[in-house]
Amino acid sequence: MMYIIGLIFGVVLVTWGIYRMKTDEGLFGKNQKNKNLFNLLLMGEASGIGQFLGGVILIIAVIIGFFVK
Repeated sequence: MMYIIGLIFGVVLVTWGIYRMKTDEGLFGKNQKNKNLFNLLLMGEASGIGQFLGGVILIIAVIIGFFVK
């Protein structure tokens, strides 16, 4: 049961991270890629890239936990 919740939460983080990467405005940067990288350095997990990477890591951890069990 916890694996399913972990996978769902990981997918939500990934989709929310993709949405934030496309819509967030950064303080510095000429294009969206540079703005997203600056937001990652400035805000960490609260940025779109941070949420995306957090979701990917959570999904990987749940899959590893499922096979280790």
